[in-house]
Amino acid sequence: MAPDSGGTVLSREEVDRSLARFAAEHEAIETSLLALQDHAGRRLLEGADLRGRTRERWARAERVLARLWSRFDLLSEALETARELRARRREPHREELLQLSMVLDGAHLAVPDGEGGVEHLGWPELIGRMNAGYAEVLDLLVAADVVWSALPARIDLLATELNRLRELAHSVGVRPGAHPAGDELAEITEELTQLRVEVIADPLAFWTPAGGSSAPGGGRPDTSRYDRAARALDDIRREVDAVIGVRKDAEERLIRLRDVLSRADRTLAEARTARGEVLAKIAASEVPAVNGPAHALHEQLITAADYRRRSQWHRLSPLLESLEQRAEEELRRARDSLSAVTAPLAVRAELRGRLDAWRARLARADRADEPLLAERYDAARRLLWTAPCDLRAAETAVLRYQEAAAELLASPDEGPGGRVAPEERPGGGLAPEERPGSRAARLRGER
Repeated sequence: MAPDSGGTVLSREEVDRSLARFAAEHEAIETSLLALQDHAGRRLLEGADLRGRTRERWARAERVLARLWSRFDLLSEALETARELRARRREPHREELLQLSMVLDGAHLAVPDGEGGVEHLGWPELIGRMNAGYAEVLDLLVAADVVWSALPARIDLLATELNRLRELAHSVGVRPGAHPAGDELAEITEELTQLRVEVIADPLAFWTPAGGSSAPGGGRPDTSRYDRAARALDDIRREVDAVIGVRKDAEERLIRLRDVLSRADRTLAEARTARGEVLAKIAASEVPAVNGPAHALHEQLITAADYRRRSQWHRLSPLLESLEQRAEEELRRARDSLSAVTAPLAVRAELRGRLDAWRARLARADRADEPLLAERYDAARRLLWTAPCDLRAAETAVLRYQEAAAELLASPDEGPGGRVAPEERPGGGLAPEERPGSRAARLRGER
């Protein structure tokens, strides 16, 4: 306690200890204030055209700095006064110890309160307030310095990379108004320009303080806007790389497309020819219509070749991808159409083969000239070799011939149970009409 408030007078030893402690604190405060003066963040803030939150906090920090130096002067004067008193004699008198006690341990420091009044504070309380002001200013300086050290340099590097990518993109036709990626490049350019201006003018707007209590400057720069721009630039780079890839193999892909469409056209032409043949040779059969060539695909292929000739790679890239898929689908449809159109001819060929196979079987058994069999054979043959061929009637005739042949061959000496043994049938196994999945069987199923 201070002597003027009823406390005891400090002894010589207590005076010397207090004087040494306050001298050390005074030196530490001076070092800290000089460090604030030389701090890179302070020099940058003093010369910057600040805005927003940073402008407000820097204006307050300047007032706090001025107050810190003013209070430091008070401490210096008090310390100098105490040193002079103590230096008068080796063993101070009581009156001198009383004065030293008031200086070192009393609320004798008259400190302006900022509102025109004066507060009387002791060394410890004043030093505590100065430490709080110092921490406030240092927190601002560190935050601004960290943001300025981190973001503008990264923004400049990204802007340099963006400029190189923009030149490359323009060389392959990826420009604003001509390709979405070109528009995005322009937007990122504007965003980076604006971001740099905002970071320089208001660095604290891009500072995220650490949660809870922390030392001055605790936190990290907010790089979310920069990160979004960097990710968007990566996406555009991949798009430009894809366009460049199209430029490298465009001619080969166009040749493949022409070949696929040519094969589809030839297959469709073959299907149309086959349909005419089927209609002429087959009666009582549903023959599906055959589509004409894919004129729209051919027109788009001409457009793709024009894009390549004019180096419009950004337009050629998506068109080629679409054309490749649709051309394969067109070829597949053409093949399916040919198969569907020629199915009746395949059924007729199958019936002819079955008829001849049974006749050969009968010939080997010397039974082919049986009157009933000869009559049914001739009837089936006339139907199968007459144009237009009635497939339904022809199949019935073949079945009648086959049944008669089976009955004739199913004598006791040729197979048990009155049936021809499977191994005795032409080719072995089931008879052709009994084989699952045969064309004739499918035809019957469709009917």
